[in-house]
Amino acid sequence: MTLFLGAVLGAALGGGLWLAVVAVLDARRTPIAVRVLPYVRDLPRPASLPAPPSSSNAFSGVFGPPLQAAGRAVEKVLGGSASVRRRLQRAGLDADVQAFRVEQVLWGLSAFTLAAVPSALVALTSPDRSVPLLVFCGIAFVIGVLLRENRLTAQVAHRERSILQEFPTVAELLALSVAAGESPLSALDRVVRRTSGELSAELARVLAEVRTGTPLTRAFDQMAARSGLAVVSRFAEGIAIAVERGTPLSDVLHAQAGDVREASRRALIETGARREVLMMVPVVFLVLPVVVVFAFWPGLVGLRLVVP
Repeated sequence: MTLFLGAVLGAALGGGLWLAVVAVLDARRTPIAVRVLPYVRDLPRPASLPAPPSSSNAFSGVFGPPLQAAGRAVEKVLGGSASVRRRLQRAGLDADVQAFRVEQVLWGLSAFTLAAVPSALVALTSPDRSVPLLVFCGIAFVIGVLLRENRLTAQVAHRERSILQEFPTVAELLALSVAAGESPLSALDRVVRRTSGELSAELARVLAEVRTGTPLTRAFDQMAARSGLAVVSRFAEGIAIAVERGTPLSDVLHAQAGDVREASRRALIETGARREVLMMVPVVFLVLPVVVVFAFWPGLVGLRLVVP
């Protein structure tokens, strides 16, 4: 018995030492993915490759297939996958159309739940209202689905406004770097490292593509194709043409920054003119009636006192 116990303990000790040695050797060996990841992690994933596997959990395992089926049903009903894909690119989102449809289903289910809770309470007290309440819950689901699409459009508009606000500063910094003697690629790297924002993220993507072998002009052409703004398209095309033909890049960037500032100034003036008309609404419908009442009320009271 003592010999058997000693053999078991020796085997356990040997197995533990062997596992420890294997773990140490494996930890000292750097995986190829870790060595390559810093150079490719900021690159866009080609559409031809499958999406990376997401972290599996109980929720995705149980509710994932029904949600994906519901997303495909929403896609069949609404359609417009090309428009959705284009807006996802303009919003700077990494999700594909299928993932966006699943988000729409989740938004619809949330709206359905918010409408179903009070509807169930009402249906318990008034069973004859069950059918209208069920229709109301269905309408809430549809509204939730459409709200997610409206939210995507709002995200696109917000990102484009941010890019327009950042563009003059980024263009001026690029122009100063180029005028100081740096190459377009070095100037782009300097500006990306010292700025943050939506336009800086787009330029970082261009820089990552250039560092992995894509020509600078082609990377800027792809940026112009992704962007929904004419200003950014002109900016990308101007840099591409300046690099190809050797034209003065700093003058082009200064001119484009000035054009954007002038366009922003005109938009601000137009917005102010529209707000001026809206400001007349409280004046006409609130302030002016009160002034008229204060002006004529004493006279009306005096007439009532004088006339028998």
